[in-house]
Amino acid sequence: MNSTSRSACPINLTLEIVGDRWSLLIIRDIIFGNRRHFRELLTHSLEGIASNILADRLKRLVGQGILTRQEEPNHRQKALYSLTPQGIELVPVLAQLSGWGLRHLPVSEAMAARAQVLQAGGPRLWARFMKELAELHLGGVQGRRGKVRGRSVTQRMQSAYEAATMGSPQLRKRNPAPAKL
Repeated sequence: MNSTSRSACPINLTLEIVGDRWSLLIIRDIIFGNRRHFRELLTHSLEGIASNILADRLKRLVGQGILTRQEEPNHRQKALYSLTPQGIELVPVLAQLSGWGLRHLPVSEAMAARAQVLQAGGPRLWARFMKELAELHLGGVQGRRGKVRGRSVTQRMQSAYEAATMGSPQLRKRNPAPAKL
């Protein structure tokens, strides 16, 4: 436990890492939107994160072992952010949070589409999605174990999002679809 922690309670310690509004939204955008560069995270933030806050939270998430930062070899000022195994393990947490939001809050149809896929698939689908993320973010030995066959979870969530936004060009403009994985 770090000396500035309020307590050694596991909920408190977790919230000290990901409990502010922006950290979980950045993780959401990396997990569900495949946004892995600073500029993508900044310009596609649905909530309008400020660049200084984004830089601070990315630095914090890297420092806490949730993300890694790797310099792009072709572009010295560009970095690629990847989830660590600990970051990937946040998928069930985000799935549970989104499920609670679906049940109790007035969410939009388009923004609920991916969450509905996760809720319908339950923990088995979450595990499959985590394998996909491991392949994408970790590669190598960890990512190749149990390679997923068939239509990916990412494709299923993307299809649901696109179907929900079909009738709303304004929504598509404001909330661009995530990059394809």
